Amino acid sequence: MLKKALFAATALFALAGAANAADLKEFRIGILGGENETDRLRNYACLADHLKQEFGFEKVSLFPAADYDGVIQGLLGGTLDFAELGASGYASVYLKDPKAVTPILTTQQKDGSTGYHSIGLALKSSGIKTIKDAKGKKLGYADPDSTSGYLVPLTQIPKDTGMPNDKFFASTQFNGGHENNLLAAYDGKVDVAVDDSSGIGDFKDGYTSGTFRKEVDKGAVDPNKLVEVWRSPLIPNGPLVVRNALGEEWQTKLAAFFTALPEKDHKCFSAVEGGDYKGYAPVKHDFYNAVVEVRKAAIGG
Repeated sequence: MLKKALFAATALFALAGAANAADLKEFRIGILGGENETDRLRNYACLADHLKQEFGFEKVSLFPAADYDGVIQGLLGGTLDFAELGASGYASVYLKDPKAVTPILTTQQKDGSTGYHSIGLALKSSGIKTIKDAKGKKLGYADPDSTSGYLVPLTQIPKDTGMPNDKFFASTQFNGGHENNLLAAYDGKVDVAVDDSSGIGDFKDGYTSGTFRKEVDKGAVDPNKLVEVWRSPLIPNGPLVVRNALGEEWQTKLAAFFTALPEKDHKCFSAVEGGDYKGYAPVKHDFYNAVVEVRKAAIGG
């Protein structure tokens, strides 16, 4: 009898959860740190409008976190429903709770690839032409949970220099996101900054996408004053993730919505993604297995 009662209670709770997800009134989006808050909110405003119109949400709340960990904790704690993460950020969530979120889509570059690069940028006037020229200089990282702004440079630059970063460089420092990191190099506060970039297209445009591209488009940096001194192997583009508590139906709905967005409103799509992408492609956890293992080995969850 007790067993039956427990099963009945479990079923009721499951049904209640499904009903709550189906009757979702507010949709909460986490926005990674890395760009100033005003720009992030402006770029996502059109997305909030489209989501309201498509699903009838009473409210779409945008939460621009101060750093990557703010979004990670929001997804783990259930205070956020959706976010676009970097591969390392997703690995962090997965390592802490494999059942917290599900990746549904990732971005496609203009050439159809679903990867990007970490690039090292330095002032042309510094005389640094390759990463080996930066020995004894200052290296700027973006965020501890950034893939291209920390995890990949931490593990891949030593393959080119032959030494751990904390031995090869005079110092390393976090600069509070990709935008601040790039500006730190541009202003001479660090000698090399690592940044996310498609690595395709013209350098003078900041390539086709990434923080470098955003800053060039905004007129915040002049690409003629910068030089690329290092490039990583291809990194998996980060995933759009949905909190699992919302259920598979919402995962399917949101995947369809975002897949259609580039054609429905390309300007909005470009604003959200920050550059010239082709669109979105389906993705599953397996796409990030290698990043999860590298993160686990290098810095943990």
